[in-house]
Amino acid sequence: MAEQASTGSVVGGRTVEHWYTAVNHFSQHTAWLHAPARLFAEYGVALFAVLLLASWWQARRTGDLRRVTAALWAPAGMLIAVGLNQPLGNAVAEPRPYTVLPHSLVLVARSSDFSFPSDHAVMAGAVAAGVLLVHRRVLGLVTLVLALLMAAARVYVGAHFPLDVVAGLLFGAAVCAASYALVRPLAYRLVVALDRTPLQIALSSARHA
Repeated sequence: MAEQASTGSVVGGRTVEHWYTAVNHFSQHTAWLHAPARLFAEYGVALFAVLLLASWWQARRTGDLRRVTAALWAPAGMLIAVGLNQPLGNAVAEPRPYTVLPHSLVLVARSSDFSFPSDHAVMAGAVAAGVLLVHRRVLGLVTLVLALLMAAARVYVGAHFPLDVVAGLLFGAAVCAASYALVRPLAYRLVVALDRTPLQIALSSARHA
């Protein structure tokens, strides 16, 4: 009962539990989707790392140091968001859905840490925001879609309530964007200065080919 009350006070009570139950019911009847959803929910983090690398590589090829600055900040913004999420999760102390609803289908290893906000969603939201700062078209939109899929996958596999991942996406994106806005002038000057050193090859292939 104490766990039930804790969850209700954080995520809106039975309404959000109903959303989770509906997704879990869908999961129980789509066995064909279990393997890819589990794989993406657990190891999709590596794909987001590749997207960050691709964002930097494409920015470097343009020779636009402002875009390079944003691309270089994106992984830092993501790490800051994930780091800030740890004390936030401990402060909220929301139990995992399979603790509150023990008969749920869970497709991944059960974790003992807290559920709100989702670390995976925070990571995905931060990476999406970081890439969108650099590329507002194909790569940015692909990253955004994959971030939404990561959030959905974490609910599908039974690891989080829906609000956990929605909050995670928004928190990660907000931290990455806000932190970049704060450091942008200094970071850009630093990149311009480094562009006059041997490190220029990591910053612009277009102007130094």
